[in-house]
Amino acid sequence: MECTKWASKDINIKYERRENRNGYKAGALKHGMRHSYVKQCQYLAIFDADFQPEPDYLQRAIPFLIHNPEVALVQARWRFVNANTCLMTRMQEMSLNYHFMAEQQSGSTRHAFFGFNGTAGVWRMVAMEEAGGWKDRTTVEDMDLAVRVGLLGWKFIFVNDLEVKSELPSQFKAFRFQQHRWSCGPANLIRKMTMEIIHNKRVKIWKKFYVIYSFFFLRKIVVHFFTYFFYCVILPTSVFLPEVNIPNWSTIYVPSVITLLSAIATPRSFYLVIFWVLFENVMAMHRTKGTLIGLFEGGRVNEWVVTEKLGDTLNTKLLPQNGRLPKRVNLKEMMMGIYILCCACYDFAFGNAFLYLYLFMQATAFLISGVGFVGT
Repeated sequence: MECTKWASKDINIKYERRENRNGYKAGALKHGMRHSYVKQCQYLAIFDADFQPEPDYLQRAIPFLIHNPEVALVQARWRFVNANTCLMTRMQEMSLNYHFMAEQQSGSTRHAFFGFNGTAGVWRMVAMEEAGGWKDRTTVEDMDLAVRVGLLGWKFIFVNDLEVKSELPSQFKAFRFQQHRWSCGPANLIRKMTMEIIHNKRVKIWKKFYVIYSFFFLRKIVVHFFTYFFYCVILPTSVFLPEVNIPNWSTIYVPSVITLLSAIATPRSFYLVIFWVLFENVMAMHRTKGTLIGLFEGGRVNEWVVTEKLGDTLNTKLLPQNGRLPKRVNLKEMMMGIYILCCACYDFAFGNAFLYLYLFMQATAFLISGVGFVGT
């Protein structure tokens, strides 16, 4: 065992495992914080199981905390070891690179609030304790803690050139579960924290407005709703209503600018930008569903399915499984694909705005996802 090997070299290391999954990741973190040797520490570094920090990670991260007593969190950037596994992992890389550039790095540079990514970060223990520690009331314990610490006036730093190797989910089913958690959790958190944020006395009103409106409402709710309902429902349906005139700026110009800005974060994948947009529209359906469940506390609001990652198994030939095809069929994507395809055919036959060019591509993206030909 790796820990035993290092312990034999007089390294202060312990391997702990709890007997249940109560509270999921938040419960595990709360359990770990109870150990006496943890309470003797000033800082807490967190890594998910698939993350591989470099040997000098702490040497590069800790000084930000030592020399900046107002800083509570140092967040590192993720680097993906399996980004080239399939088209789906390439598109995930594009989305996450944009997240780190537009949200994390931008927020850190402007000294504005940004969220903890749940891993590859180092926390100041005093700040965590002051905010009440880990809570398992949602599936985004990382965001929950970051918001509470931020509302106490602590600052966060994102170090763009401090990278930690990690793995992306390469199976569509695993990716869907992950996206459900990442969309449902924030929506449920803002439902539970809105009044807490409003009544906070430690930060200025502009920061409270930024957290509620920009961080949560726009990024975690409006973006999903708008992407799905406009591009996958309203736009296709408009072909049956010729009297409805949707301006070009909303269908072409603004989306083009946003897409190009997003693609800048991953220059090597620029040629995949059209596929990325179509895939993001497909995933917007799942994110919208997850957001609604979180806002209204539906039946799956606290569902936590561990994101399956294949690791070294991709280096070996996978044996075919009996009945694999039926298990891969995703009915929601199939139904959306068929509907948009019907809209495309109608526009091709009777329309005059060439909207069918987009609709055929979007329908294809939904249908490909529907039959499971996405990922490994």
